[in-house]
Amino acid sequence: MKKLFLLPAIAAVIMSSCAGNPEGKKATTQDSVSTEQVTTPVGDAFQVDAAQSKVVWTGTKVTGKHTGTIAIKSGSLTADKGVLTGGTFALDLNTITSTDLEGEYKEKLNSHLKAADFFDVAKFPEATFVITKVEPGATAQDLKIAGNLTIKGITKNISFDAKVTESTSTTIKTNADFNIARADWGVSYAGKQDDLISAEINFKVSLVATK
Repeated sequence: MKKLFLLPAIAAVIMSSCAGNPEGKKATTQDSVSTEQVTTPVGDAFQVDAAQSKVVWTGTKVTGKHTGTIAIKSGSLTADKGVLTGGTFALDLNTITSTDLEGEYKEKLNSHLKAADFFDVAKFPEATFVITKVEPGATAQDLKIAGNLTIKGITKNISFDAKVTESTSTTIKTNADFNIARADWGVSYAGKQDDLISAEINFKVSLVATK
């Protein structure tokens, strides 16, 4: 009988130690696509405006969540008659920062995010994404994008939904919102024993590219 009474208590402990993933649809992940398999995109080139573009990250843990930003270092998009056909961008991981904390706690988290058990920015200062395929979605604005994402020297091909919010002869604006399983890129820190962190990270990517 004692064992039966213990089961709910054990289950409660297990549940309290699990962190739910942040909101967002998980990107489909597979092996990287070789450059030989990628068709050169057709169309005009637009340079990503780093000042107008941004990447927002969110990670959850048992006791809450943290969110922040990563600066876009460079990039370009290609469009043919207003339709996105390709692109690439690089992130400066030295700029990763939290936006929900201040002072000492902010500095501690920022330093840990740059450490080896997170993004190891001293060794891998950049993350890159290269589009390998663009497919139409449900509307003219919606797309399914696949591309090679490289973090910590590990490259995986991910597929996710994206939206083109503006497409003119001079400007392309796109948004995407997706999760990745961080362990696939060697981001291995589990969190404190009583405050584990989520297996997935959410990224909200907003790109503005101009001629």
